[in-house]
Amino acid sequence: MDRRRLLSGAAALTASAALLPTLSGTAQGSPRAAAPILPSRAAITAVLRRVADRWIGAHTDPGDNGWANATFFSGLLALQGLTGSSRYLTYARSWAEEHAYGLSGGVTTRHADNHCAGQAYLDLYEREPEERKLTAIETSLHRMVFEDQPDKNDDWWWDDALHMAMPPSARIGALRAEPRYWQKLYSLYDHTKRAEGGPGLYGATSGLWYRDKRFLPGGVVSPSGKPVVWSRGNGWVAGGHVKTLKALPSTEAHTAEYRDTLTRLVRAVAGVQRADGFWNVNLADPAHLPGAETSGTSFFLYGTAYAVAAGLVDRSVHLPVAARAWNGLVATAVHPDGFLGYVQGVGDRPESSQPVTYDSTADFGVGAFLLAGTELARLAR
Repeated sequence: MDRRRLLSGAAALTASAALLPTLSGTAQGSPRAAAPILPSRAAITAVLRRVADRWIGAHTDPGDNGWANATFFSGLLALQGLTGSSRYLTYARSWAEEHAYGLSGGVTTRHADNHCAGQAYLDLYEREPEERKLTAIETSLHRMVFEDQPDKNDDWWWDDALHMAMPPSARIGALRAEPRYWQKLYSLYDHTKRAEGGPGLYGATSGLWYRDKRFLPGGVVSPSGKPVVWSRGNGWVAGGHVKTLKALPSTEAHTAEYRDTLTRLVRAVAGVQRADGFWNVNLADPAHLPGAETSGTSFFLYGTAYAVAAGLVDRSVHLPVAARAWNGLVATAVHPDGFLGYVQGVGDRPESSQPVTYDSTADFGVGAFLLAGTELARLAR
């Protein structure tokens, strides 16, 4: 398949030049790369199990309830839903019980990172409904919506926050049939998108997001003077939109906007995918710390696979993008024993936690990989 022809199938792949002058035409590798083959569902699931089992075996203590580990459990429970594994359910339940289904920072927290654990608690509630599992996350969100400065909408000042906090609000609103959770969600989201730092963190022309106001035009740039558009930051945005759309009804007032925003992001990143299936840590500058990176790539795979399944993008154009990402991750980042490498550690920009190597891993990176593979498996046979 002619890769140039494949990429031209979505006009938005080159619509980002105004924000990111280097974005168009920076996709790396041969212009005539062969169409990647999507493995079978069984083959994808086998790799996911190997990675999950390796992580669990190395972490007999399931760890804290912070955002990073909570992202792992979000991925593990997605895989559990695909496989029905009692082992994964038991491990996740033991983690949640250890923390009494509580939140870091307690129920008075407004910090998005602290709400991330609520995603896994909601997953566990869906499998085994007990109200105590939702007490902390629901109390905390209820305070923000109804009691604690309900008109304050600037809490989500960095784009990662969309992944951490959008999904619990969407899901509690659906569970309780209370649209005011969705209204508050949108007020916070709209501030991040259109007001944070002045213009907001969203690049309306490119479809991509700045990590926070420091990286807006006139701020931090790469060593060669190009914009810094962090891969994993945009990956968090993709993941937050996917999970939110899974929770919201199609008739909710802002569902169409969330769909459009995810669609534009998926189309934009397809244009700068590397030939090996990965995305660079800086989407706007392929020379800025180039190399494989698993976490951003996994979240882009997650967003792309969902967008294909939901009919938001052209399957013939974007399924090869997803397959290429998966094949690259498996060939390059997954060790024979299931250890997952090339994960950029905690940070806020391309320079964070460098160097990223074959032996670099993190709980949230494993979670992102499990989310991505589980979503892709649903497209396979």
